[in-house]
Amino acid sequence: MYIMKTNSIIPLLIFLFSCSASERQQPVDLPYDLTAPQKFIMSNALAEISGVAIRQSSDTIYAIQDEDGILFSLLPGSDNVTTTKFGKKGDYEDLTIVGNTVYILKSNGTIYTVPLNKSVSNIDDQVGEFKDLVPQGEYEGMYGDESNNKLYILCKNCKKVDEGAGYTLAIAADGQLSASEPFNLNVDAIQEITKNKKVNFRPSAITKNKTTNEWFVLSSVNKMLVRASADWTIKNVYSLDASIFIQPEGIAFDSKNNLYISNEAGTTSNGNILKFKYRPAK
Repeated sequence: MYIMKTNSIIPLLIFLFSCSASERQQPVDLPYDLTAPQKFIMSNALAEISGVAIRQSSDTIYAIQDEDGILFSLLPGSDNVTTTKFGKKGDYEDLTIVGNTVYILKSNGTIYTVPLNKSVSNIDDQVGEFKDLVPQGEYEGMYGDESNNKLYILCKNCKKVDEGAGYTLAIAADGQLSASEPFNLNVDAIQEITKNKKVNFRPSAITKNKTTNEWFVLSSVNKMLVRASADWTIKNVYSLDASIFIQPEGIAFDSKNNLYISNEAGTTSNGNILKFKYRPAK
């Protein structure tokens, strides 16, 4: 395993503004215009970008893609990229940061830990792996809460548990993970708000807004963004335009409360990260 730093790894980010669709009506309760993002185009190295997390102290974006065990770190608008090789090829779906550790979620529920403050020579011995902490199934969304040292993981497709099931893992002082209390996202409430009783909810990413203490849950398959209170009560559901959100797989907030959503590449588009500027109520 290795860490490589480079100033020319492939132009990873090309800064673009997407066109605003003024004719689309935006929800009045959401402080983000989901029709007018700033767009950062990914290079081929991150065409299959599957998750993003932001380190609040520096607004550095960390990202993974779902085929190679490589962690990317970058600043929007810059082509300076750092990569860390943490594992073999696999289906890596999401990541989150708690303290000086990056937690990376594999689709089968396995979690890898990568330290942010260790030397290059020690990285081989510092990557952790945790298995069998959640039921068998397919997982794509994970968020780490630094206020209580817990990881929250949402199941995308688990046959033996209810739809919308989630699991909490406690992070001990020595870095060990242990199963904690489960939680549940009320899919019935999502169906009621969308007026669609046939919604088969498949979450692809999860994050928390630290300012409002609200949960934001992304579903690529359903092309929707779900907003919930701290106790998981569904507050609203927002439809996502498929021409903007090709395959939304990652979500995060920066220190200024701006929203970021990443898209895997489509047949006619590159992978990208979309930034939605925070618009506080007047």
